[in-house]
Amino acid sequence: MTQTFAEKIAHAQDFLPINGTDYVEFYVGNAKQAAHYYKTAFGFQSLAYAGPETGLRDRASYVLQQGKIRLVLTTALKSDHPISEHVRKHGDGVKVLALWVDDAFKAFEETTKRGGRPYQEPLVLNDESGELRMAGIYTYGETVHMFIERKNYHGVFMPGYRAWESEYNPEDAGLLYIDHCVGNVGWNRMNETVEWYEKVMGFVNILSFDDKQINTEYSALMSKVMSNGNGYSKFPINEPAEGKKKSQIEEYLEFYEGEGVQHIAVATNDIVKTVRALRSRGVEFLSAPPEGYYNMLPERVGRIEEELAPLRELGILVDCDEEGYLLQIFTKSVEDRPTLFFEIIQRKGAQSFGAGNFKALFEALEREQELRGNL
Repeated sequence: MTQTFAEKIAHAQDFLPINGTDYVEFYVGNAKQAAHYYKTAFGFQSLAYAGPETGLRDRASYVLQQGKIRLVLTTALKSDHPISEHVRKHGDGVKVLALWVDDAFKAFEETTKRGGRPYQEPLVLNDESGELRMAGIYTYGETVHMFIERKNYHGVFMPGYRAWESEYNPEDAGLLYIDHCVGNVGWNRMNETVEWYEKVMGFVNILSFDDKQINTEYSALMSKVMSNGNGYSKFPINEPAEGKKKSQIEEYLEFYEGEGVQHIAVATNDIVKTVRALRSRGVEFLSAPPEGYYNMLPERVGRIEEELAPLRELGILVDCDEEGYLLQIFTKSVEDRPTLFFEIIQRKGAQSFGAGNFKALFEALEREQELRGNL
């Protein structure tokens, strides 16, 4: 009998209770301008700021929020700073996947004794709003998991930050929370990374795809989805597979110059409304699938509540599993390098990741690769 996702997740070793994603931190070349982009294009709101005006002499950070999603955009103020080196090598990209935990020091102890490589030793930060505890370890590439403990802190974000007041706060786009974050790793590195999440983080592999399932005429990849014990943190891991031409994963690894976060999936309760709002603000999405995709949708997925016309108009994909269905769409890269992009997802019961859409998705990605001369 096929296990449900909840039954698979129950096998995780829950020595590291996680309440969800606390924030995602990007290292960028110009945080002020990046913050303006995410406010304008995606509807994020100003939340907090840290920089020279708050006593932080080497960098500036802008914190944005929408729903339960917090983005931190950080830039160095000198060329010889490690953040500058990160941006020089990788371009703008995700450095930190921060996890909200009940005990940051215990999370650090449990993960490092299982083989986690320390990034941030346990640290206590204080201000008039209380005490925040944090610690961190490296995961794939130069990406980091920070453990954030907030139970004794009641400030706007964390000590060292002040509220960021702005007269410019565009209306939100209906984004609610981070559904999952996908990482790309190098050749033959997926299983090693999966084992790391199992051993160090206590996660469990809830879904696997091989190159026979994820392929097009030209390229292929393999992927495994890792989840913690309550399902609040999910990290699919991709690696390239042999194909006739360069895969999207190979293109990412070449231009990011290493392993890193490929895309961030953000949830909405009304994907048609959200996508229309994002498109009106200039967010670019991958091209729609062929007309036949929507003609076959009722047969492939079954009955859905949404009208097909707006899904076809916007290029929104639909897939199903034993527990329901989901709707999803992917932006083009939000950087000049063909690296980071976003997924907009609405779940109507389904807990899977759109396996039935992989062919349509990767053919759309390949059309973009071909335009760049990288296929």
